Amino acid sequence: MVATMEDQLLLLLQDTQSPAEGPRKQAELHLQQAQNDPAFPSALSAIASHASVVPEIRQQALLVLRPFVENNWSGQDENGLTIQVAEPVKVQLRNQLLELATSGDADRKVKSAASYVVSKIANVDFPEEWPSLLPTILRIIPNANDAQLHGALKVLADLVEDALSEDQFFQVARDIIKTVYEVALNEGRKTTLRALAVSVFRGCFDIMDMVKDEHGAEVKNFADEILSSWSPFFMVVLKKQLSPTPADGEEMVEGYKGLIALKCQVVKTLMKIRQVFPQLLLPQSPILFNAVWDELSLLQEPYKNLFVDNDAQGRMEDSDGLPYTLDYLVLEELDFFSSCLRAPPVQKGLEALLQTSGGVSSTKWALDVMKLAVAYAQIPKEDEEMWDIDVNLYLAEETSVTANYTARTACGDLLIKLGEWLNQGALEGLLTYTRQIFSTESAWRLKESALFLLTHLMNDFLDVDKSVTPDVAGGYFDLVEYAINQADEPLLRARGYLVAGVSVQSIPNVALVLLDRTIKGVNDDESEVVRVSCIKSLQGFMAARTVPADRQIPIVVAISQFLYAKDLTELEDADDLLVTLVETLAAAIGLDPMITISGDSGALDLLFLLAKHGAQNFQLTMLVTETFETIVGNFSGTEAYTALCGKVLPSLTGAFNVGDMTEDDQLVEVGTSISFTRSSDIDGSQLATELLAVLTENGTEPLPAGYVASSLPKLNRLLMATNEGGILRPGVEAIKYMLMYDHQQVFTWHDDQNRSGLEVCLIIIDRLLNPAMEDNSASEVGGLAAELVEKAGQERLGPFLPQLLKAVAMRLATAEAAPFIQSLILVFARLSLVGAQDVVQFLTEIDINGLVGLQVVLSKWLEHSVHFAGYDGIRQNVIALSKIYALNDPRVVQISVKGDLIIPVSSKIMTRSQTKKTPDQYTIVPANLKIIKVLIEELLSASGHGAAANAAAAAAAEFADEEADDDGWEDLPQNILDLGLGTTKAELMAFGEGQGSFMRQRDDETQSYLMEFFVHATKENIGGFNELHALLTDDEKAKLNDLLALQ
Repeated sequence: MVATMEDQLLLLLQDTQSPAEGPRKQAELHLQQAQNDPAFPSALSAIASHASVVPEIRQQALLVLRPFVENNWSGQDENGLTIQVAEPVKVQLRNQLLELATSGDADRKVKSAASYVVSKIANVDFPEEWPSLLPTILRIIPNANDAQLHGALKVLADLVEDALSEDQFFQVARDIIKTVYEVALNEGRKTTLRALAVSVFRGCFDIMDMVKDEHGAEVKNFADEILSSWSPFFMVVLKKQLSPTPADGEEMVEGYKGLIALKCQVVKTLMKIRQVFPQLLLPQSPILFNAVWDELSLLQEPYKNLFVDNDAQGRMEDSDGLPYTLDYLVLEELDFFSSCLRAPPVQKGLEALLQTSGGVSSTKWALDVMKLAVAYAQIPKEDEEMWDIDVNLYLAEETSVTANYTARTACGDLLIKLGEWLNQGALEGLLTYTRQIFSTESAWRLKESALFLLTHLMNDFLDVDKSVTPDVAGGYFDLVEYAINQADEPLLRARGYLVAGVSVQSIPNVALVLLDRTIKGVNDDESEVVRVSCIKSLQGFMAARTVPADRQIPIVVAISQFLYAKDLTELEDADDLLVTLVETLAAAIGLDPMITISGDSGALDLLFLLAKHGAQNFQLTMLVTETFETIVGNFSGTEAYTALCGKVLPSLTGAFNVGDMTEDDQLVEVGTSISFTRSSDIDGSQLATELLAVLTENGTEPLPAGYVASSLPKLNRLLMATNEGGILRPGVEAIKYMLMYDHQQVFTWHDDQNRSGLEVCLIIIDRLLNPAMEDNSASEVGGLAAELVEKAGQERLGPFLPQLLKAVAMRLATAEAAPFIQSLILVFARLSLVGAQDVVQFLTEIDINGLVGLQVVLSKWLEHSVHFAGYDGIRQNVIALSKIYALNDPRVVQISVKGDLIIPVSSKIMTRSQTKKTPDQYTIVPANLKIIKVLIEELLSASGHGAAANAAAAAAAEFADEEADDDGWEDLPQNILDLGLGTTKAELMAFGEGQGSFMRQRDDETQSYLMEFFVHATKENIGGFNELHALLTDDEKAKLNDLLALQ
């Protein structure tokens, strides 16, 4: 049976490697079905163990086995039923896979895959069901051959990373660390294996990091003890010089590659120790600093030869994930060098030298650091070649949005750290060294590198509002002049323009000749890198507010000429270029927004054209929206608003041609305006709808004549044809604002079927209230419905009013998304402001799925009130609830709703699956008491006490952390997000799902209303308040008394 199963699975595994999609998908399906066969895991393990099977299939067998083990080995899975694995099969697999992982003849990738499966088994079985696992590995390692040692270290690494709990680790920590220490020190072993042993040692600090808060002293003492033996080894490795770089074209020798891997792991481990136990490294920081500095100085020429002068292959790792190319080592050492530079013992020594030298620019070590940074910040040959092909990659580095962290960017960060410490002295030192470079026949790359570091440092000063004296900033202008005149070096010219753009922001008066030359360079320079650098540089000139009014149109024209000279169809993949163009255009418009409605500058058309080609880029659409908001905000309430509407409405509504959904992407000209999206492009339609909402929100009262007739017809067709929330939400908002500012224009307008604006609004609302519509897509419908009811009233709506309100109530019963729930509740809240009794009466008379409407609506209303967002919405909700309470209507009092959360008495830690099975429990209270509870919480929020308490608690916790662990390093990353942490990922996901923490801010108007409400309720016993007060919790009573005492 097993043999037959093996044969079947072997064929299926082979088919999963097929390039043909059909056989591959079929094989994957059959493998999924085969999991129910008891022989499935044993057969996969046997295939992986057969030396006669090709390594790719053996590895694939283990890759299929791994998720099977993860899902079924424990016999419990929160996502569904598991496939039971018999105990004899488990025993067989444990032994077989461990033997495979530590064998001396298997392929490295096969052994790595086997090791990973072993670690998944160990997650469940170690140590109770598999107590021999760790002793076996530790017994194998000392006497193993290289192949066996590699497998054993991989298993050990996976155990440390995935399988050992904190308690288990400290029972065996000494044995593990002693074993890998002996491997690391053994120069008779291959250096790659020694590097892997150091990597295992580094993994131990991740576990120590988890438990140091609970067992700080013990863990720290243990770390101090083991570090005393490892530190000499670290120093030996750091000081060991690399052999000469292998000649270009030769295969990298094993010793060279292995030593780089070992050095990388040592530096990574030191960085990890600094992060977890920073004080332990402080005494050694000057020695480590000098050792790394010495090596970086020695590696400058080999690095330059490999990656600056030539295009050597870099960023390479072996099959175990160990980096082994020189660029990786340089990058790790630059980061460690930067961190050591911030250690107090290092700074103390360096500051003493500064004082004796009389300043940064005359201190040898400071200039040596500048020399080091400039050397490693030179443009790599590979980047130069890629930038020549794709200017977007160049802009990505300039805007620091690239994920490609290199020695060049690391040197920029090093200069920033120097600037944080030495302030303007860092700029002075860099200027001194830069002048030395420019005064000699140095290579253009060195000159560009020095100016690149200046750009990096100056931008950081600007970001943190750190001033730069004009004489220091002005000291670079002769270097800028030199750079932009280098006809044969486009990258140096480009850098010159970028330095100009950042330097002018620190100088009061700059000669206009440099600005004019930058504008001219946008189109006249032969290099595209230089042209886009000029565009980027113009942002700096405009930020410095030194651009005269008569240069605004030339800047816009230059951008326009640059754009129209390109193949516009290629722009959709040029995100960084598009963003740069929009940023510069936005800055130009910001000089005087009147340019958008006067003359023939075409600024708005240009903005919309850029939006058309970048509609799928979130950052770009945000920039376009913000720019448009600024323009509209400047014109709001003025005659210029009418002129703006006449100019932009054709462009915006041109994006709503629903009838052309299948047409090809074309530039559709409407008058002098450009429709910036094809109708089939959801992203473009979404942006157009958002801009229309912005335009309408900032409208005049009444709106310009013809506004509704120009915008509502196509917007209506779009809203009736799409289910996309990104279009529906702003589209509905736009109609809401039309009603808010000019309902008469809406109601008197008729569509091509002679339906009035009122009827069109009702049809849109009815569509969005359909249960088939997603909550998030329809989340603005409540605001539209409330505005329609308020503006149309009973007189216009007639029998449609109760139908509309019942539809809102019925949809509220099934709503789940918080914004949608708030939107629907506010329909009844706004009605309650002027007719609370009528609202209660209406809800009492309707039936919702067999329940009284009042029960359904009040339950949902009171459960979600404390989660409302937006000052206006919160205020309206608070006033509405107070008015419903003041009715003292027995029908409201008789409604039972959720009260307070019942805290479980048990202290047992529950898993997520157990929590799902035992949902939160609440007390049941009458609705009028719940209203009081809600209003107390709203008073607390409106008074700012909630936000203040949270801020105070956070500050106290931070202070306590600082007091408890003063590590001595200036900026240890204790409060930055570590995206590798599971907790960080969970918090980010929760925030993205709307479950993140939300702190309301003080609202004086709401606070004043509620204070007055509670004072009157107490004095006059409104709604039996004094009796209800006795039913409040002690905490609620205390909160209310404290808040009222402030009056």
